[in-house]
Amino acid sequence: MKIIFTVIAGLLISINTNAQSRYLVKFRDKGTNPFSIANPSQYLSQRALQRRTRYNILIDSLDLPVTPRYIDSIRLSGAVTILNASKWLNQISIRTTDAAALAKINSFPFVISSMPIAARSFEQITPVNKQLEKPADIPLQINETIFSSRLLADALDYGASHGQVHLHQGEFLHNHGFKGEGMQLALLDAGFFRYLNLPTFDSIRINNQILNTYDFVGNKTSVNEENSHGMNCLSTIAANLPGIFVGTAPKATFCLYKTEDVTSETRIEEHNMAAGYERADSIGVDVCSISLGYTTFDFPSQNYTYADMNGNTTMSAIASDIAAKKGMLPVIAAGNEGTSAWHYISTPSDADSVMSVGAVDTLGSVGSFSSYGPSSNGRVKPNVAATGVRAVVASPSTGLPVLGNGTSFAAPNIAGLTTCLWQAFPEYNNIAILDAMQRSASKFSMPDDRVGYGIPDMKKAFVILLKKSYTQQSNLSACIAAIQLNAKQDNSMTVIIERKQASEVLYTPFKTFAGSGSFSNKNLSFTDDLSLTSGGIVNYRIRLDIAADTSFYLDSLVINTPQTCQLKKENNVKINPNPVVDIANIVISRIASTKINIVLFNASGKRVYQSTYQQAAGNTVKQINMKLMAGGIYFLSIFADDKKIVTEKILKR
Repeated sequence: MKIIFTVIAGLLISINTNAQSRYLVKFRDKGTNPFSIANPSQYLSQRALQRRTRYNILIDSLDLPVTPRYIDSIRLSGAVTILNASKWLNQISIRTTDAAALAKINSFPFVISSMPIAARSFEQITPVNKQLEKPADIPLQINETIFSSRLLADALDYGASHGQVHLHQGEFLHNHGFKGEGMQLALLDAGFFRYLNLPTFDSIRINNQILNTYDFVGNKTSVNEENSHGMNCLSTIAANLPGIFVGTAPKATFCLYKTEDVTSETRIEEHNMAAGYERADSIGVDVCSISLGYTTFDFPSQNYTYADMNGNTTMSAIASDIAAKKGMLPVIAAGNEGTSAWHYISTPSDADSVMSVGAVDTLGSVGSFSSYGPSSNGRVKPNVAATGVRAVVASPSTGLPVLGNGTSFAAPNIAGLTTCLWQAFPEYNNIAILDAMQRSASKFSMPDDRVGYGIPDMKKAFVILLKKSYTQQSNLSACIAAIQLNAKQDNSMTVIIERKQASEVLYTPFKTFAGSGSFSNKNLSFTDDLSLTSGGIVNYRIRLDIAADTSFYLDSLVINTPQTCQLKKENNVKINPNPVVDIANIVISRIASTKINIVLFNASGKRVYQSTYQQAAGNTVKQINMKLMAGGIYFLSIFADDKKIVTEKILKR
């Protein structure tokens, strides 16, 4: 951190301090701090502490607030106004034109340096064109191709936003009850103009889903008055106008932070971003959506180069990686420099442990403006892509859906869906969620410099994490196989055990566990009497069916049946399973070679199946396909050498 800061200081030394009014004051340590690592509840919420406990994140010196005595000394050094503090970077931003105060500040032994960082807000400068994405405020027409017919099975009626949700099969998560409930999502942006008035956000206002707001530029709590860029981004996640426009995580709880000063472009905005991250972390936020990026500034001496896009150099990238270290998942727009001289990603999307997002349309075609990767040290960037070409966002005048272009809209689109995925699997940390998103994406095996690992598929990501959470164990005792499974399951999900004995070619259903209740870990167990099998290796497959959405195998299991388990009892017959859905396995053990006749009757006494064969001594398994038979009670009679030895009742479901 000290070396990085020295490099930044060297870049800034040539700025005319007489034209400056805002400075970063960097502290040497956190000495004489009244806060302690042993008592983190003084500066971290209970939710933030629970996250650290859940993911085994240690409290360290970065968590300690900036030493209050240091801040007081700066404040009292002259005509100085304290703006924002960053405990992670151990620095504060101040405003002053008092040269004597600056000299005194630099004389303090606990101060490393005070760096000029930004001009006075009223100073005449030529600002860098920020190109914050602005949608065309033109209402969509009902016959526009962006509207897609709602599937009746979908839990939400997305209206205009169906395409940007469906691109990722995001409706799969929503249909299974994951809409962001219980999750916290922070947006760091340039302002959230009229979010308190627009109908787009009625739901999050009425349901108290706005947890916290702060303007780090104006140092006030309200963020409703200024720039609409953050409001546009928020709408892609939080909109809830059924049949018109619905976001990707409409039930999440939101923190809205203004960190961007749209009147200028200076590195103080990166410091503001760090302060915003820290507030989000202290509250316990899960996901941060950031549609901001930095390359060049109003003062050329502050400019970055592509070489700086290595994830370890810029102030905002360092803060973003610390945010990830503290357990949050930053989702960051890759930038809109694809057709500019800069060409590459902007910071902080270059950070190591964040999800950088490029822009595509709802058909998956890359937007020409979307910034190119990789990072300057060769890592895959952007990580993934989402809809940022003709993206649906809220109009600042009406709140109704309009279209906009920019990675700024791609990032919150995928941030919302990531939040819903994490809601389903809170046992996994941010890095595991990021990994699942990347593994589910369309180009995971062959990432490129436009969309990285590609377009995430939320159904695939869900299955990846569900498989990861699945466990099983088995035990064989006295010829009885006892098998225990632990699988996440709800009332739309069925676990089916399929079995194949050594003498069989195909797997057949053996045991079924219908899901119940909400999505949670379920302990499932069953036994199998291997003394009644045909001997040798018995194979099991564990299949999970999710309603009509998908079916996949969680795992497989092999048990080797010892020879001592093979019974030689005459007249031993076993039916498995019973009740039966598709295939009834009839296991017959004989002490000597015997003529066997198997007859199956329905409840009316009509014969519906018969098989006659010569059985050698030992066990034989006969399968009766009852799949097409009507449900009800059947009677199975077994004859040995023309003598009835048993009649058993079978229930067909």
